[in-house]
Amino acid sequence: MSAAIITFPARSFPARRELAHRRVNGIDVTLWWSPGDDTLAVTVIDEAGDSFELVVEPHEAVDVYEHPYAYAAFRGLHTTLPSAA
Repeated sequence: MSAAIITFPARSFPARRELAHRRVNGIDVTLWWSPGDDTLAVTVIDEAGDSFELVVEPHEAVDVYEHPYAYAAFRGLHTTLPSAA
């Protein structure tokens, strides 16, 4: 009697999952969750293609998502602030 080989599709998880996204005045802000290591991050990308990312703690995630430029400045990250047009 020969043994049957049964294969199952590999279970894959995306590296990141989008939790929230907003676009305001040409700036995309996204809150991400990485299930593999259970971390959160906020990314900011403007129309010119300039971008930055902030790794955040769960208790600050929503606030960083709402005010990413303030948190970037507080952390010493030099960014080009959007113009107040």
